[in-house]
Amino acid sequence: MLTLSKKELMNKSLSTITINIGKSGVNENISEEIKRQLKSYEVVKLRFAKGIADKKEYYTDKIVTSTKSKIVDLRGNVVVIYKKGSS
Repeated sequence: MLTLSKKELMNKSLSTITINIGKSGVNENISEEIKRQLKSYEVVKLRFAKGIADKKEYYTDKIVTSTKSKIVDLRGNVVVIYKKGSS
């Protein structure tokens, strides 16, 4: 089974979709969109609003758990997550 290195995942994240998470946090619609994007692209960037930056670890854990994905990188208010596609 081939797995991508962190460098490959970070390069892939440069051209992937970024989902902005605003002051209302993570709701069902955002969770479903993250799942759809992970299924399509495997790598998704999440950008947290400055107003909820203190809760980003909580929201990231919640997202990673619900999507069964992994954190590739966490810098500032941006988190890159990865989930291996089913292909």
